[in-house]
Amino acid sequence: MQLRASSHEDPEVSLTSLIDVVFLLLIFFMVSTTFEHQAVLKVDLPEAKNVSAPEDQPNSFELVIDPKGLFYLNDRQLVDGKRATLEAAFLEAAGEDRNVPVILRADAETPHHFVVTAMDVTAQLGFTRLSIATEQITEEE
Repeated sequence: MQLRASSHEDPEVSLTSLIDVVFLLLIFFMVSTTFEHQAVLKVDLPEAKNVSAPEDQPNSFELVIDPKGLFYLNDRQLVDGKRATLEAAFLEAAGEDRNVPVILRADAETPHHFVVTAMDVTAQLGFTRLSIATEQITEEE
C-alpha cells in the first residue's frame, strides 16, 4: 500500500469581505453624521474668570469710562465724550510714541458705543497695544 505524504498548506484567509464591511460602515457613519456649525458668541463683560494680573507699566495710558460716558485719561477727566476730544487728549499725552500700551477700563453699565468709540480712536491713532481690563470673579464654594 502506497500512501501519499500529505502536504501541509497554510489556510488562506480572504480579507475582501472584511474590507467591504469596513467600507460600508465608514460610508454609513459619514452619511448619517450631521455636521452642524454652531457660532454662538457669549460675552460677559467686564467680569472674567482666570484673569492674569496685569503688570504695572509706568509708560501706559489708562482710559476709564464711567456709566455716564465720561472719559478719564490717566485720572484726568476729559471735557466730553466726543471723538475729537479723545483724539486730542491722546495726541497730547502720547506725542509721537504709538507703542505705549492703552488699558481700557469701562464700567459694566457704560453704553457700548462709548467703548467702541474709544477703541476706534486708539486704532485710528495707531495704538496697537490695547487691553480691556476686567474684574476677576472669585468663585465661592
